[in-house]
Amino acid sequence: MGNLLYLIAVILVIIWAISFLGGFYTGGIIHALLVIAVIAIILRLVRGAA
Repeated sequence: MGNLLYLIAVILVIIWAISFLGGFYTGGIIHALLVIAVIAIILRLVRGAA
């Protein structure tokens, strides 16, 4: 399950980067998804290190 969450987080970060750098307007929801993705990545790193 953790691996799937990490994969989803990476995909969300890629989508955010494409929309941010490409200048597409995606609204505020993409930023909320980015925060969730970053939290998922941090949790993965913390749990993997412990």
